[in-house]
Amino acid sequence: MLSPFRGFLDVRSELDRMFDEVFGGLSRRFGGGDLAEWAPAIDVYSKDGDLVIKAELPGMKPEDVDITLQEGVLTISGERKAEEEREGAGYFVRERRYGSFRRSMRLPEGVDESKIHARFEDGVLEVVVEGAGAVTEPRRIQIEAPKGS
Repeated sequence: MLSPFRGFLDVRSELDRMFDEVFGGLSRRFGGGDLAEWAPAIDVYSKDGDLVIKAELPGMKPEDVDITLQEGVLTISGERKAEEEREGAGYFVRERRYGSFRRSMRLPEGVDESKIHARFEDGVLEVVVEGAGAVTEPRRIQIEAPKGS
């Protein structure tokens, strides 16, 4: 079964690898490391013929998130703002990530833009693309034998 999202995560991994090769891990040497950026975890699955995209956005509000569709590409973006520093608090570990993010994915062809709905509840964004989750099997092409054999 072929998925229209095949390679979705691979592109980001490949870009991260290329950045590391070009800049030699420069951000990690200066304390940036992997914690300097973040992207929400997402699930993409088919349910009852619809395509469902869920993104974990803890600590965010609906007004912090933007969903756009342009030329068949759905983009979820936003910014999680850091809490104000607590006076007198000495941090030993600070792992919670803040900043801007952007996740994009190409939707299957023929998606009706008026049938895309989103809701935000308990820190989880759910985008439903009605009718886009139908699994289509690839059409097999028969190879013909050469003429005269």
